[in-house]
Amino acid sequence: MHLAHYPCPSEFDRSRRGHVASLPVRVMQINEIESVLNSAEWVFPFFECVHIAGFAVAIGTIALVDFTLLGSGVRREKAPQLLQDMAPWTLVGLAMVLVSGPILFLTDADKYLFDRSFRIKMTCLALAILFNYTLHNKAARSASTGVAKLAAGASLLLWMLVVWGGIFIAYLGTAGG
Repeated sequence: MHLAHYPCPSEFDRSRRGHVASLPVRVMQINEIESVLNSAEWVFPFFECVHIAGFAVAIGTIALVDFTLLGSGVRREKAPQLLQDMAPWTLVGLAMVLVSGPILFLTDADKYLFDRSFRIKMTCLALAILFNYTLHNKAARSASTGVAKLAAGASLLLWMLVVWGGIFIAYLGTAGG
């Protein structure tokens, strides 16, 4: 599509004043990827399924370690060994999320950028990934059960916030923005 087909920034939703101008977002959307993604009704649901499956794998494997650290998970294996065994699966899940997420974002970048739930989800996702690969992994390998339990609780909370953010994107839309 040509830029002339899009309204000027002042014609966008008036409630977005004070936010980054929508025109650069619209210019970013004018590309072949957006056209392809929005041309078939099955494309978005397909990538959404990949995205959700990736989260299920990543969060599921992390939660196994967390619940083991809390004393209510897998009892036949120690947390450091379980962490090592689950690491490839966690990485596969995160890769699925990090590949499918930007594709979903490009279907309607303007909507997502101004959605409060999306911004919360992205902030919590960045914090959860950073926490998982730093403090969480260190705590899971340590002998200190108090620190490990605290790390497990914080990890579960961060990942729940990521999921809640995703749910609220679907149910609140831009009303949350």
